[in-house]
Amino acid sequence: MVNFGQQALLSMIVHLVFISLSFWALQALRFEKALRPNRVMQARVLYILISIAIGSTVADFFLSYSISSQQLHLLW
Repeated sequence: MVNFGQQALLSMIVHLVFISLSFWALQALRFEKALRPNRVMQARVLYILISIAIGSTVADFFLSYSISSQQLHLLW
């Protein structure tokens, strides 16, 4: 039971790290050039949603890769 709790905590931390990392990386792009004027709040929401989408996808990939690599010893 403790192992499930540790996996859940690790998953939450990894997701938050990759969402934060993608938010930081997206700030290098100039989305404001493509957005209509005076839409600051909508632009911020868009940044957050895109960050969540990218960060969650990358976190899922790394967690899946980690689980697969831990199960590799079962191959033999």
